[in-house]
Amino acid sequence: QVLLVQSGGGSVQAGGSLLLSCAVNGLTDSDYCMAWFRQVPGEERKGVAAIDHNGITSYKYSEEGRFTTSLETTPRKNTLFLKIHSLEPEDTAMYYCAAVNDPCNEYPTLRLIEYEYNFWGQGTQVTVTS
Repeated sequence: QVLLVQSGGGSVQAGGSLLLSCAVNGLTDSDYCMAWFRQVPGEERKGVAAIDHNGITSYKYSEEGRFTTSLETTPRKNTLFLKIHSLEPEDTAMYYCAAVNDPCNEYPTLRLIEYEYNFWGQGTQVTVTS
């Protein structure tokens, strides 16, 4: 069973930074793809960053530079991180980590599509105050 457990988030002032974490357990294949999505009420989830098992990253173009995703791999578990810099009120959303036990899509833009992933974290709220 694949389990994703998120931590981090909360309320942050605009201009600040935030680190989100996602502990991933249960992946059985050495090829996998992981990503971060965010969702505001009334809208669909939108991908912001993805990373493959080799550490190759993909970002939503408009967020490239402010978002950094990384992966820490140990024999017991993987931990996915998302660092958000220069936070803006528009970054306020519920953030989700996601994983799939398959290689990332060969097209980088498709790595940020919700249906590419079948395992999801519980979500964590990020609120940016001005």
